[in-house]
Amino acid sequence: MPRNDQITRQWHLLRRLENTHGLTLPELVEAVPEDYPKNARTVRRDLEALEAVGFPLVTEHHHGQTRWRLIEGFRNIPALGFSATELMALTFSRKLLQPLEGTEIQAALNSALNKVASALPPQGHNYVRALDNLFSIGLGPHKNYQQYTKTVDLITQAIDKTRTAQIRYFSASRNTTSRREIDPYRLWYASGGLYLIAYDHLRKDVRMFAVERIRSITLTDHPYQMPLGFDVEDYVQDALMIMRGRRIDVELLFSRKVAAWVKDKLWHSSQETFPMKDGRLRMTLKVADTDELVGWILSFGSKVRVVFPDSLRVKAREEAKKVFGSYR
Repeated sequence: MPRNDQITRQWHLLRRLENTHGLTLPELVEAVPEDYPKNARTVRRDLEALEAVGFPLVTEHHHGQTRWRLIEGFRNIPALGFSATELMALTFSRKLLQPLEGTEIQAALNSALNKVASALPPQGHNYVRALDNLFSIGLGPHKNYQQYTKTVDLITQAIDKTRTAQIRYFSASRNTTSRREIDPYRLWYASGGLYLIAYDHLRKDVRMFAVERIRSITLTDHPYQMPLGFDVEDYVQDALMIMRGRRIDVELLFSRKVAAWVKDKLWHSSQETFPMKDGRLRMTLKVADTDELVGWILSFGSKVRVVFPDSLRVKAREEAKKVFGSYR
């Protein structure tokens, strides 16, 4: 049985125990979600495992029945005292996850922060409001996932249970919708969007799927195993933003007008910057050779020049000609 199954099952048991004053074994068995083993022996093992890692479970006997519960005081942990910087971080974290509105992650964070807020004294609320007047967050362009709550939920279930899924997926480049069988590995949030990294049985390769383009998803009963040695972080490390491709060495030269702004921002984990005596800035990167890279370079207009490789310089020049032609 996958380790994730045990953790998920035990999490549901804890959630039920947190919100009651005691449950019998049949009630705890009923609390186990569908698609997981629902039997007394398994639940007893889960309770023993929770006790072994430090959760304070006690048993009580009433009218011939045994009930399990968390000791008093553990279900309702006293409100913590937050410092000014901790309050600031909590305030920021709520706003930073606004693009994930409609997902379980954002809902759980909101629930936690609402509980924190209810425990704060009046001066604490005043401080949080003061922070809102001092700091603002510009999220930039991002997608909204309110209408994809069910899709995200099913994806997370498939990842948690390591189950193959069947999807209908709309390809923007081909303008077609096709059926795919995939092994979901990880949800990845980047550049204002949520993406599913999964093995595509049709393409026989690991691919990236935009969540909002998944028209439908159904979990199968077929388990899968992520290949040994596969690392999600390695999979996406060459992408400048989202797109993956052949890794190339890039050298760029930025003018004095943008040098100070460019060097103060981390555009990619591989970047190295070298300030020049005349105020210009040289930058090197190891990134995927994609249209995304060309578009990013052109976003600096005439204030950047591709030094290397020649093939990228040609691509940028040809794309710039097309842009110029569209405005004639």
